[in-house]
Amino acid sequence: MSKVFSAHAVSVDGYISGRTPDGAEEFGRGLGDAPVLFDWYLDGDTESRVFDGFRLSEPSARFFDTIAARVGATVAGRTTYEHSSHWGGGGPHPTAPLFVVSHRPAPEISATQTLVTTGIEDAVAAAREAAGDRDVSVMGGGALTSALAAGLVDEVVLHQVPVLLGGGRPFFQAVPEHVRLRLVEAVPAPGVTHLHYEVVR
Repeated sequence: MSKVFSAHAVSVDGYISGRTPDGAEEFGRGLGDAPVLFDWYLDGDTESRVFDGFRLSEPSARFFDTIAARVGATVAGRTTYEHSSHWGGGGPHPTAPLFVVSHRPAPEISATQTLVTTGIEDAVAAAREAAGDRDVSVMGGGALTSALAAGLVDEVVLHQVPVLLGGGRPFFQAVPEHVRLRLVEAVPAPGVTHLHYEVVR
């Protein structure tokens, strides 16, 4: 069976965006001279084999491409979808279909995106079907928290960037009980450390 995992860039203090409510600091943008959360996508000399235009350091490219190549479908929460400008009607992955989980209508949803209004379980199930023998990626702190609470997540990948945002939107939200993780791999790279965890059941 395919696996369900989440991979996201986070600050050392666990945030995925800055503190401005209008999203101006979303994903770490608008932080002046501080490193932003996705600088490592573009500051290397190794081209990604999965994402056109990404130039990463060699260790980041090796780790990132291995994870990205596993994705057969993506589930995103509504906030991530909105703050990503709906991915221009596409999705965060160049080949994987996108499933947006939300309890509200989304008139801006495109023909290549699927809105799921019946909860994270149904969104993950639909994504699994679309992914076939590949894996499902879950994007957004709210979607990940719901998936963790439902026992759906197999792995968590944190691309930890050496910056303290001091506030903003945290990646992890409150879960009904503690979730134990086992570190599978830690890959230090310029501007980021890649932490790959397995959810212990």
